[in-house]
This record gives sequence, structure tokens and C-alpha cells, in this order.
Amino acid sequence: MAKEFNTGLMWFRRDLRTDDNAALYHALKSCKTVHCVFIFDKEILDSLPRSDRRVEFIRASLVELDGSIRLLAKKEQAGLIVRHAWASDEIPKLAQDLAVQAVFTNHDYEPLAVHRDALVLGKLADSGIAFHTFKDHVIFERTEVLTQMGKPYGVFTPYKNACLKKLTPFYLKPYPVEKYMGALAERPVVHGLSVPTLAEIDFEATNLAKLKIPTGMTGGRALFEDFFDRMDDYHATRDFPAVKGPSYLGVHLRFGTVSIRKLAATAHQRTLVGSQGAAVWLSELIWRDFYFQILSNFPHAATGAFKPEYDAIKWEHGAQAEKLFKAWCEGRTGYPLVDAAMAQINQTGYMHNRLRMVVASFLVKDLGIDWRWGERYFADQLNDFDQSANNGGWQWASSSGCDAQPYFRIFNPTSQSEKFDAEGKFIRKYLPQLSKLPNATIHEPWNAKPVDLQAANVVLGVNYPHPIVDHAQAREKTLLRYAVVKKSLKTS
Repeated sequence: MAKEFNTGLMWFRRDLRTDDNAALYHALKSCKTVHCVFIFDKEILDSLPRSDRRVEFIRASLVELDGSIRLLAKKEQAGLIVRHAWASDEIPKLAQDLAVQAVFTNHDYEPLAVHRDALVLGKLADSGIAFHTFKDHVIFERTEVLTQMGKPYGVFTPYKNACLKKLTPFYLKPYPVEKYMGALAERPVVHGLSVPTLAEIDFEATNLAKLKIPTGMTGGRALFEDFFDRMDDYHATRDFPAVKGPSYLGVHLRFGTVSIRKLAATAHQRTLVGSQGAAVWLSELIWRDFYFQILSNFPHAATGAFKPEYDAIKWEHGAQAEKLFKAWCEGRTGYPLVDAAMAQINQTGYMHNRLRMVVASFLVKDLGIDWRWGERYFADQLNDFDQSANNGGWQWASSSGCDAQPYFRIFNPTSQSEKFDAEGKFIRKYLPQLSKLPNATIHEPWNAKPVDLQAANVVLGVNYPHPIVDHAQAREKTLLRYAVVKKSLKTS
């Protein structure tokens, strides 16, 4: 069969793998020859700190991707073209330089990416070059799953039920990329022969290797294989931060070094044979899709409350709010589980999902700080930062989002600690200064007996802070703060 285009350009972004890649499949199937490119986009990178684990993760994953392309193409000179530039300028320019007739890439749903892609589309169109984009990062996207009234869902459970009803093998079938790898082009010498070093794109090495975070396709595959053996128990282990319960695949899903179709297909198959753990994990993959479609269909949620009435809340402000926020960021709240969780994210770029809810509730409903402050901090710190999930999670915690917890549900940081880290193992790992406290007092050192504090070498206010807020008092203050929402709901 004759191919539609002579030469095409595959633009890798958040899909850093050769297997089961929708855009790569369509590019190879539609073009006689295909060049591959990745852009270290200055529009994104210029605002990041010079030491950023995500950039190092991407760079390491690109090295593997480059090698995989050469291996599959069976051409020594094949591989990635890698540029450090503004993608909205560089992609149209590169497409012209390579004389391609079409550019292929996978959808990106974040507002900045949507704007960038619109610019690229326009510039390519001016040059008579086609721009083809495909669904690859999610199971269902945008308006694929709608209510019976033809509207996007704003509540998770009916969305999940609709997804599960629609989840046939068609949507989970992998793209047979390997069949068409012969179309991969040799990389023109003028475009360089290697992935640039971190220094060449003005970044520095991080503690990524020390943390032993596996990168690239092989890293994602190894993590998934490890999780597969634990998947059936996921429902029973996922809430305990000191237990190896999660898949730890967040950063791999973020940068597409694993296929969402493969993960969902495996979870779905295990669910069909009665695995409760697989059913819960599949539900979380659907939560991920849910937040993507929320951002696509309700763009106002990117900057304000999904439920507009929550924008009327008066948050704490001024020097005192800044002081409280700084203490939260640095893990100096005096509540051990909160502080240990913040130490975890600050040291590793990862935070256990249960703890994300705990620290978010504490910031918003104990300290009275605007959820957007926490959202921005997580955006800077998380290795697996995804705007849709980050925004959705923070709005859930603040009760302003779709299908969020009720405003009067306020996590008690002490009871959460006692329930999910009963023996204090997680706390001791990240707060070694509290490691000698007995289990009975490690969750609330301020109530410990002086003899226990002395025996554990804990001096409150010196090597561990007093609580910066009284939870019971903060809870009452929060209920008053949210009264404006309650009043609005009654009159609407």
C-alpha cells in the first residue's frame, strides 16, 4: 500500500518510549521515512531551578530512547534529534529544514501545551505542512466519556462506571510499532549524534541516581513487573507509607516511559478474575483520566475553584500566613506525620498518596492557606507533577473541586498518623530526631511525658518544633471560614 507522505517528523514529548506509541505508529505507517525529535523546551525549562530531578529523568530516558530507535531501525545513524529551544519555533523550523510533509505527536492537555500546539499548527499550516496529533497518554480523553445528556462528568463514581462499561479490548489494544520500524530515517549528521549532557542545557546533576529512581523504558518496565507481584494486595497496602504498597510508576506515567494501555489492560484482566487490589488500582488509573478530562472540559479549574462559590473564601494572608506556609514547606509544623511527609517530598520529589491528602488538608484547613499555594509548591517539587492531577488533588482537599470531600471533613493529623503509621516507622525514617520516642507518643510529642522526651533526646522548640497551630481550634476556625460557602449553597 502506498504511503501518504514521503517524509514525516515524530515529535516526542511526554511519551518517551518506542513501544505502543500512538503517534510513532501513525507516523511510521503513514510515511516512507520518519525523523524523530525531542525538544528541551525553553518555555518550560527556563523557569525551573538549575537542579531539577525531572530534567535529569528526561535526559536519562532520552539516552535509552535514542538507543532504542537505533536498535529497532537497524541503522547505526538513526536516532533522536535533540534540541534545546522554544518548541513553538523549533518544530516548524526543523520540519522545513528536513522537508517533511507532516509532523506527528501525541496530545498534551495542559493549557500551556494546548497554546503551544496551536502556535505550531498555525506555523506548519503556513508552510503547507500537516500536523497530526493522537491520544496516547490516557485511556479515555476529553469528550469520549459523557453523561446521557451529552455533557462531561463532574462526579467521579458515575464517570468510573461509564469508563468500565466502555472499557473494551479495543481501547486497550497496543499499537504494533515494531512492524513499521524500517521507516525510521537516519539522523542527518548536521543535527548532532548524541543526547546533550545536563550541562549543555544549563542544568546540574541531582540526587536522582542516589535515590535509585529507575529511568526510561527499562526502568518503567522493571517497576511494573515488581508491582505486578504486589498488585493483588494493593487495596490493603496502599494507605500505609511505611509499607511497599504503591506502584511507584507516577513519574513514568508522567513522561510516558510506560504505556497506560498496558497498565490498564493488566489491571483490567486481574480485576476480571477477582483481584480486589487490581480493581482499586484500575480505579486510580481512571481517577487520572478523570482529572485530565476535567482540565480539558472545565479550563477555569486551572486557575480558580471548580465550584466558583469557593472562590469567595477569605484565606489567611500577610506576614503570618507566609510564616506558616514556610514552616509547612520546610516540615516544621510540629505535627510529625505532616513534617515527615514534607521531608519526603523535599528530599526525594515523591510523596505517598495518603500523605498528599494529609498535608494538603493541613495546609488548607489547619493553617487556612489558599490551596493554590500548596499546588504551586507541589508543582515545583514533585517528580511526577501533572497539572491535572495536582490541581484535582488540591481542589479535592480544599473541597472546591469536582467530587471533592465535604468542606466540613477535616483530617486530624494525629489520628491519621496513628491509623496509617501506627508504629511510627515512616516518621522515624524522615524525622530521625524523633526516632527514640515510643510509639505511644511519637504521633504527638507535645503530649509526651518529660521523662520520655528526655530519654529520646527531644527538646521541643529546639530540635523539634512545638505545634504551630492547635488542630481543634483550627477546625472551628475553618468551619467559620467555609461558612460563606455554606451560605452561598443555601441561597443558590
